Amino acid sequence: MSASVLAIPQEHLDFRDTIRQIARERIAPRAAEIDATAEYPWDVRRLLAENDVLALPFPEQYGGTGTGTLMLQMAVEEIAYACASSALILMVQELGTLPIQLFGSDELKERYLPRCATGEWAPAFALSEAEAGSNPADVRTTAVRDGDEWVINGTKTWISNAGIADFYVVFALTDREQRRLTAFVVDKDTPGLSIGKLEHKLGIKGSPTGSPVFEDVRVPHENVIGEVGRGLAVALATLQRTRLGAAAQAVGIAQGATDFAARYASERVAFGAPINELQAIQFKLADMETGTAAARELLHRACVMSDAGDPAAAKYSSMAKLFASDNAMRVTVEAVQVLGGYGYVTEYPVERMMRDAKITQIYEGTNEIQRVIVARQMLG
Repeated sequence: MSASVLAIPQEHLDFRDTIRQIARERIAPRAAEIDATAEYPWDVRRLLAENDVLALPFPEQYGGTGTGTLMLQMAVEEIAYACASSALILMVQELGTLPIQLFGSDELKERYLPRCATGEWAPAFALSEAEAGSNPADVRTTAVRDGDEWVINGTKTWISNAGIADFYVVFALTDREQRRLTAFVVDKDTPGLSIGKLEHKLGIKGSPTGSPVFEDVRVPHENVIGEVGRGLAVALATLQRTRLGAAAQAVGIAQGATDFAARYASERVAFGAPINELQAIQFKLADMETGTAAARELLHRACVMSDAGDPAAAKYSSMAKLFASDNAMRVTVEAVQVLGGYGYVTEYPVERMMRDAKITQIYEGTNEIQRVIVARQMLG
């Protein structure tokens, strides 16, 4: 796997190589067990925290590395190469704190960001509901002002880190007539907050996905993120950045599947020779490698644009997420085919990679939504 042609600082490449070594030596051996048991890998989280990986989403003033989106997504790729579930630990670390970074008061930033940068705390981003997936404006969870407090009622669904998170960034309807949302921080031990069922999923099984329930949950007014009634802007600005994490995860899964299939094809003998001497297999591997390299270049370009504040970053973020996730699904299906019957059994990792790849086309905005975003940007 070669570096992007974009000018990546040497210190980024050095840190990436360190993360790569950690991922392949310490995380990869755990990946099958994490998938099989569907248990949150606390040991991996501690490992990432100890090596400053969980500090990547944060500015230096809050204990972070201050290295920007490109370095963060390079790290996500390396972890996803080994274990997609473990990559979500870092992805959600950004997703659940970016609203506070972008819109939160200084007091909220001081209260939450340093303890996330050390890995002591983990966040969750609670936007989706049973009737509000691709359209956040359909949120039904409500928050009503009562003096210096807000009272939140409702249920969220598909929330990563449910039951694991130390706090939840919750989006609730605060103006029914205008359908305006507001974002709040809700600590895990707040009375009235409970975790409903956890989902049984096709993939990413080591990352819990569940339904936080809010029953007369009271939070102080200072826990509002940004302005009252401007929660949709908070959500959309966050997702514009964090969909790059889904793209990076997809690139990592695809490269992991490509490399494994290539190694297998060099060792598996059929008709008296390694199967990588068969042109049918060579063409599959060539397409897998090419698609993944192209996805990485698009991802890196979108990251650089995001770090630079380029106005076209939204379009490129959507294109990167769309292309990388579709590629990951194609590549992992082909990897299973290269392995034949062995690709279909859990003894080999490519069936897990195929299951993990599917979600990258769905979360952080479905690929259908990404196409809408790209088309709108093209129309001006």
